[in-house]
Amino acid sequence: MNSNNPQKKNVEGTKRILPIILATAIFMQMLDSTILNTSLPAIARDLNQSPLNMQNAIIGYVLTLAVFMPVSGFLSDKFGTKKVFIFALIIFTLGSLFCALSGNLNQLVLSRILQGIGGSLMTPVGKLALVKTFPKKDLLKAMNFAIIPALIGPVLGPLVGGYMVDFLSWHWIFLINIPMGLMGIALSLRYMPDYRSTVIDFDLRGFLIFASGSLLLSVSLELFGDVVYITPALVIMLLGVTMLYFYYRHAKSDDNPIFPLNLFKVRTFRVGILGNLATRLGISSIPLLLPMMIQIAYDQSAVVSGWIIAPMALTAIIAKSLVIKILNRFGYRNTLMANTFIIGLLICCMAFPAIGASIYYYIPIIAVLGFFNSIQFTAMNTISIADLRGYHTSSGNSLISVNQQLAIGFGVAFGLIVLKVFKGDIKLINDDIHNAFRYTFLVVGLLTILSGLVFRRLHFKDGDNLK
Repeated sequence: MNSNNPQKKNVEGTKRILPIILATAIFMQMLDSTILNTSLPAIARDLNQSPLNMQNAIIGYVLTLAVFMPVSGFLSDKFGTKKVFIFALIIFTLGSLFCALSGNLNQLVLSRILQGIGGSLMTPVGKLALVKTFPKKDLLKAMNFAIIPALIGPVLGPLVGGYMVDFLSWHWIFLINIPMGLMGIALSLRYMPDYRSTVIDFDLRGFLIFASGSLLLSVSLELFGDVVYITPALVIMLLGVTMLYFYYRHAKSDDNPIFPLNLFKVRTFRVGILGNLATRLGISSIPLLLPMMIQIAYDQSAVVSGWIIAPMALTAIIAKSLVIKILNRFGYRNTLMANTFIIGLLICCMAFPAIGASIYYYIPIIAVLGFFNSIQFTAMNTISIADLRGYHTSSGNSLISVNQQLAIGFGVAFGLIVLKVFKGDIKLINDDIHNAFRYTFLVVGLLTILSGLVFRRLHFKDGDNLK
C-alpha cells in the first residue's frame, strides 16, 4: 500500500534526481571556470584584441561569483530553493548564450558577469537543498556523487576548450551549456524541493559595503596593468580600502554582520584566510599563463595547450586520496610551509627552458604542480575552519568561499600585470615574448615561496582536532 503512495514516490524521486541536478550545475560552473584558459588567444583574435587584454573575461566571472555568493542563503530563505535555483539556471544559460553571441570584448565581459550571477546562486542553493533533503547518514554519499563534476570539470575544461576552438569555433565553449542548462531547468521544475525559512535575517547594508570594496579593489588591480591609468587605479584602490574600513566599522556595531569580525580572533581561521589569499595570488595565474605561452610563444594549437595543462587536474584528483595521510603524519604547519615552497619552486622551474626547448618539458612540472596544489587547497581550507565554533561555521565557510574567488581574480590580474610589464621592456626581453613569460613565472614563483611565511603563525599542534 505504501509503495503506491504518491507523496512517498515523489520524495524518493527527489532523492534520486536531486544529486544529478546539483552535479549538472557544478559541472557547468567548473567547466566555465577553466574552459577559457586555452581559448582566450582564439577569442582575442576574433574580437581584434591582444590576448593580454582578455583577462576581464575571466576576472569578471570569478569576482561576480565572489560578490554574490553570500546572498544565496538569504534569497533561498525568502523566495524558496526551487525558485532561486531555477532562476540561477536561467540566468546562467542566458549568460552562456550571450557570451556566444558577443561581438566585442565589452559584450563578452558583461555576459560573463551575467553567467557569474547565475553561477554564484546555483551551487550554494543546490547544496542547501541537498543538505535539507537527505538524512545525515545518506548525505555524504549524495554529496560525493554531486561533487564528482568538480573533479572532472578542470580536466575536461582545457581539453574541451582546445578542441572546440581548433575544430569548431570558440562560440561552442559557451553553447554547450545551453542543453545542460535546459535539462537542469526541466528536472528542477519537477524534482527540486522548495525549502524556505520564516526567520530571515540578512545584513544587506554590510553586504553592499563589502561587495563595493571588493569590486573597487578588483577594478584598481586591473587598471594597474596599463601605465596610463596609474593615477585612477590608485584613487579607486583608496576608495576600495575606504569601503572595507566602513565595513569594519559597520561590523563592529551591527548585531548580525554578514561576516562577523570575531571570526578573525580565531588564529587558525585568520592564518588560513590570509594564507589562502597570498598563496593563490601566485598559483591562480598559472592555468592561464601556461596555455597562453604555449599558443603565443611556441605557436602551438589550443588542443596542444589543453593536453599539456590537463595533467594538472588529474594529479590533483590523485592527491585527494593521500592528503589526509600526509596531514596526519606531518601536521598542518609543516605541510603547508613545505608544500608552498615546493609549489613556488615548480613555478620557477617553468622559467628555465628557452624557446628552442621542447614544450613537453612542462608536462611533468604541471603534473607535479597539480598534485601539490590539491594538498595546498585542502589543507588551507580545513585549517581555516578547524577551530570555528558551531555558530560561526556558516559565516566562516561563506567567507572562505568568497576569499577563494577573490584570490583567483586577483591572481589572474596580478600575473597578467607582471607579464605586461616585462613585455613592455623590449630591451630586457630581447624583443622575445617568451622571455616575458619566463620572467613572469620567476616573479610569480618567488611570490608564492614568500607566501609560505604566513603559515609560520600556525602552531605544531594546530589541526590535531581534525585528525
